[in-house]
Amino acid sequence: MLGFITLAALVILAAGYFAYSLALRGALQETARRGDNTLQLATTSLRGKMERFEHLPQFLAEHALIKSIAQSPKDAGVVARTNAYLKSTQQLLGASDIYFMDASGVTRAASNFDSEISFVGGDFGFRPYFTEAIKGGLGRYFALGTTSGKRGYYFGAPVIAEGAVAGVLVIKIDLDSVEQDWIGSDDALIVTDADGIIFFSSRDEWRYTALAQLTRAEQLALIKSRRYGAVPLSGFPLKARQEVAGQTLLTVQDGHSYLALIHYMTEADWTIRVMLDAAPAKRQALLVAVMMMLTLGLGMTALAAVLQHRARLQERITLQQTARNQLEARVKERTSELATVNEQLGAEVNERRLAEKNLRQAQADLVQAAKLAALGQMSAALSHEFNQPLGAARTYADNANVLIERGRHDEARGNLDRILSLIDRMTSISRRLHSFARAPGQKLGHVSVAEAVEAASEIAQLRLRSAEVTLEVSLPDNLPLVVAGPVRLQQVLVNLLTNAADAAETAQDRRIHISAQSVGTGVYLHIRDHGDGVPPGLTERIFDPFFSTKGVGKGLGLGLSISYNIIKDFGGILRVEPAEGGGAVFVIELRASETGGAA
Repeated sequence: MLGFITLAALVILAAGYFAYSLALRGALQETARRGDNTLQLATTSLRGKMERFEHLPQFLAEHALIKSIAQSPKDAGVVARTNAYLKSTQQLLGASDIYFMDASGVTRAASNFDSEISFVGGDFGFRPYFTEAIKGGLGRYFALGTTSGKRGYYFGAPVIAEGAVAGVLVIKIDLDSVEQDWIGSDDALIVTDADGIIFFSSRDEWRYTALAQLTRAEQLALIKSRRYGAVPLSGFPLKARQEVAGQTLLTVQDGHSYLALIHYMTEADWTIRVMLDAAPAKRQALLVAVMMMLTLGLGMTALAAVLQHRARLQERITLQQTARNQLEARVKERTSELATVNEQLGAEVNERRLAEKNLRQAQADLVQAAKLAALGQMSAALSHEFNQPLGAARTYADNANVLIERGRHDEARGNLDRILSLIDRMTSISRRLHSFARAPGQKLGHVSVAEAVEAASEIAQLRLRSAEVTLEVSLPDNLPLVVAGPVRLQQVLVNLLTNAADAAETAQDRRIHISAQSVGTGVYLHIRDHGDGVPPGLTERIFDPFFSTKGVGKGLGLGLSISYNIIKDFGGILRVEPAEGGGAVFVIELRASETGGAA
């Protein structure tokens, strides 16, 4: 077991080191991707600041006043006007300083001519920006000002007078604002010159330090150009340098590690570095390594537990063999007891069989009771189906007698035709009695909604008059034909109108509205009343058989159930909704006929 523990410890340590290396590589690459954005922003801001002034010296060198002072550098009037011009231009452009140097390098006019640190009279011929521009090129240089002691970037352009270079116009810009934007950032930013000296840094302690040891020649060149004046230069506090996954890790003297990303600015011969704190990446990698080691540790522990379990299992097998021998002896003793128990179980089985036979008889009785209940429903439905046309026929017959007495025979004949139509309807209903036992077999046709509403309104007219209810019908002229049975659709509408009349009879607003609209591939028909409406808890039960919200003796509760099934046979939907302002709205959704014809 000791050897297993030693081997497990070595495997866990090796896996932890491997996981740490891989996780650190991935974390550093992710940190580098984030740092690329910071590096690009820093480079863009620095380059944008410089490009703003890059071509201005050449432009100003073409000014007539600059050419005049180049030809007459000692003319007091020309010098005064040039000083004023350079000062106004410097204020307009936002540059640090603008000045003109003659061919010998002596400053003749400057924007700071009236300040305590005026450049006028100063000899800056040793500066590289002057030596490059006096040869006809564009001078560029970064240095500390020998007069002002401030950092600045210099652009020099030759001033051509009478076909020859007669002087140099210089613009000095202050880049301190860019550095101020960097200070306070989570990432450190530094800019080094061609000699590796940091002259811009978001960390004060790193400014004016050299990343590498300066050679004697480099030191002499810096002294000659006076780039950093009398500022002492020290070495960068670098403790260690490490390459991980193609990335450079720099560790400083205080123990902090930074991931260095580099971008080289060709135009200024500068190198911009963003120093990203590597501590989060190391912590993440360490966390992954610890998780890996814990996982392996748990796995090794589980493996040790399995091995230990197997040893104990072997011991248990031996004990079980002994116990098995004892059990065989006890089984023989219990055999006689089991025989008695089997006899008791046989008796219980016989009892269960008898109970099952009784249960089947009870189920048969329930089926018979269900058939009788269905027969009662059919009788009630048949009564409900015949009541409506019989009532309408009685109404038409009464009206016909009145019309015959008044000599209005044509109108009386129309009522007799309607009575014959109702008799045909009752005949059709009697032929459809088998629909209570199986699905309806009637064929559906193309029905006009307007004609069905008109017929239903005539049938329900007597009930509407007795309830003193006003029926308002608003149907569009372009409604399409719908898929339905004309007689059964009239039956549904008469039932809904009768129910609406019952609801509106006790209401203050005794109006019933019938409206329709064409929606997509169907027609929605609305029957709305202003009664008490349907309570929210009863909307789901309103279409159940024998369910009614009316009082005792005022209905069997089958009308809405029959209507619901009729509309369902049409492939439509019948539903109820609360009406705005009170009452209920019954909505019939019917399919439009595929013929596309309009009523």
